[in-house]
Amino acid sequence: MRAEIGEQPAALRATLDALLPRMPEIGLLAQETRHVLFIARGSSDNAAVYGSYLIQTHAGRLATLASPSVATTYKKRLDLSGVLAVAISQSGKTEEIVESLDWAADCGARTIAVTNGEGSPLAEAAQIALVTKAGTEVAVPATKTYTTQLAALAVLGIALGAEGADVADLRRAPDEVERVIAATEESGALGPIVEGLAGVKGVVVSGRGIAYGTALELALKLKEACYLHAMGLSYADLLHGPIAVVDDETPAVLVAADSGPTLPGTVALAERVVAAGARAYGVGGGRALSDATSCALPGPNLPEWVSPLALIVPGQLLTEALARGLGIDPDVPRGLDKVTQTD
Repeated sequence: MRAEIGEQPAALRATLDALLPRMPEIGLLAQETRHVLFIARGSSDNAAVYGSYLIQTHAGRLATLASPSVATTYKKRLDLSGVLAVAISQSGKTEEIVESLDWAADCGARTIAVTNGEGSPLAEAAQIALVTKAGTEVAVPATKTYTTQLAALAVLGIALGAEGADVADLRRAPDEVERVIAATEESGALGPIVEGLAGVKGVVVSGRGIAYGTALELALKLKEACYLHAMGLSYADLLHGPIAVVDDETPAVLVAADSGPTLPGTVALAERVVAAGARAYGVGGGRALSDATSCALPGPNLPEWVSPLALIVPGQLLTEALARGLGIDPDVPRGLDKVTQTD
């Protein structure tokens, strides 16, 4: 897992080189669509959350996450004319996702696949296959396949007309991932946070808006690789009751870009958690979040819209270090396989 975290800058550069030239093709396919429907599971679903926020906040289109069981279990036909269906799967072999994309096409949607599996069933099923260039990923917890999915969705967002989304900033993301890896390991913050999380059974991971998918992904990583009861929530949802679980035995990990409209709320939540006598750990959020938390990991120097490509990286390093601290091999978590099949 640690080796694959370090391979992300190269994987991102290769993915952007391959996919940025395809923006005109994407724009042409999406020309008569108005709504984006994301079809995914697991880490890919967390990537879809990022894509949904990006497209709604910057491209001015409604975007939603599909419920694959509508297609695969209930087998209900919907009118998907005017819909761009985007199916996301690292391997491209998850039968439920392939079946759901076929269903979307049969219901009238235009179709795009985002996958690391060139020639996979999902890539073959879509009108356009955006094949990421992560290479072989051995560790079960997704790292480079996840961040390259985010890169593909950033390309999709720009192709759909995302305002304020500068390709130059997207091109800077691989360098920022490289810098964030070094800064996280040199910061001295990993050790205290690992020590703080090693003695607890549960943790709340929270972010909002464009950072929300990152919070969900970090919670998933802590569950699957560290066997921690990690609850991923929007901080708005957290404040609607679940904040009651945050106490001296259940810390909060708060995730934010260094700028953007959700940062002040994240800082306020950190201050509330600390004032209540609980520990709040930060990921990103700049000086504002660092000052409000018990301990913080540095985030990327990127605009909010593209920050998730690097914002998850400190969380990946934290997960790997915590797993090893707990005596768990993060590469092969119990009960998990690289490709998960669901009905």
